[in-house]
Amino acid sequence: MTLIDNKNKEKYSIFSIIRNSFTNHKKWQIAWKNPVPKKNYDVIIVGGGGHGLASAYYLASVHGVKNVAVIEKGWIGGGNTGRNTTIIRSNYLWDESAAIYEHSLKLWENLSQELNFNVMFSQRGVLTIAHSEHELKEMSRRVHAINLNGIDSEILSPSEIKKFVPIINIDQSLRYPIMGGFLQKRGGTARHDAVAWGYARACDSYGVDIIQNCELKNIICKKNKIVSIETTLGKINTSKLGVVVAGHSSVIADKVGIKLPIQSRPLQALVSEPVKPILDTVIMSNAVHMYISQSDKGEMVLGAGVDKYNSYAQKGSFPVTQQMIASAIELFPILSRLRMLRHWGGIVDTCPDASPIISKTEIEGLFFNCGWGTGGFKATPGSGHVFADLLANDRPNEIAKPFSLDRFEKGVLIDEHGAAGVAH
Repeated sequence: MTLIDNKNKEKYSIFSIIRNSFTNHKKWQIAWKNPVPKKNYDVIIVGGGGHGLASAYYLASVHGVKNVAVIEKGWIGGGNTGRNTTIIRSNYLWDESAAIYEHSLKLWENLSQELNFNVMFSQRGVLTIAHSEHELKEMSRRVHAINLNGIDSEILSPSEIKKFVPIINIDQSLRYPIMGGFLQKRGGTARHDAVAWGYARACDSYGVDIIQNCELKNIICKKNKIVSIETTLGKINTSKLGVVVAGHSSVIADKVGIKLPIQSRPLQALVSEPVKPILDTVIMSNAVHMYISQSDKGEMVLGAGVDKYNSYAQKGSFPVTQQMIASAIELFPILSRLRMLRHWGGIVDTCPDASPIISKTEIEGLFFNCGWGTGGFKATPGSGHVFADLLANDRPNEIAKPFSLDRFEKGVLIDEHGAAGVAH
């Protein structure tokens, strides 16, 4: 097969294009540098995922703190940032959650322009399904609360859902019939690896050092203050350390004797073989615990709840996969003959109230941003923005303040487990 470039009147075979992709990559422009660590940094961010890179970016771009390093034990975006289902929404019940997720959503809406990098943010809407009268009434209550916070959300009837999503099954004889649902039209999806790459490139343009394959081994303190860290690439001095390592946060905290109220569990997802466009929104169901969207490549992207055991493995158990596929086929019979293309797991760190920790610690100069559970990707810009503010000013702003560590001592929890049923 031959392709013709009409502009230059040149012919290219499919094989020459494939060969070119393997042989000419060395000429590609470098998106960000791979520096050797300096001896001293004003701030070191541990964790090269979306939240860590966003934190470094806003430190440099908003607060002018540019002597910053992001250290990552693997490669950029190799953790949860590249292992999620990319759902973005802000329709949370509690005021504190609504504030931070709406702050994040507003940043998402202009992120491609700000970073000058297409993160493929698609506001295709997020529709949450109700399967009982009780669930529908609870959704109505939630929608009113969401609207009071100035966030878009609306209730849809089964017929309105069918019009919005033609391939969905609204037969009332189903085991879990669709009674209605609520929709946030401004919600949607983004390309997870593009988010990491966009922030990494922007960090590099501000002089932030992005250091891959650099694992934190030890944190050195003197008189209860951070003075340096030991890594696989040597010792690095700093007076501020921001830890943003998702599922491994409690492991890092344990190095300095801090016990975080976090459990780390696998969260699974899968994609099908690609098909032509059939679903242009995100569908979530709390009762059957399944959510689904279609990627730009045509794959059906499915997720469910966390496995019921603690683990640092990036894989999960078969029953969760089996259940999410069965639920998807019940709601979308058209998918029954699709084959699963690939399957993976991420590590989610969940607090007792299913809300994050954005906080100083008892050790001066040590800060944690963690505990996002299954809601981490959607919070990426907002999380980095408020964490950078905390690192720069040594005090939380009004959005971050409710998520401090001392809420567990004071009993001022933000119970998203009880409010949402599922935190995706």
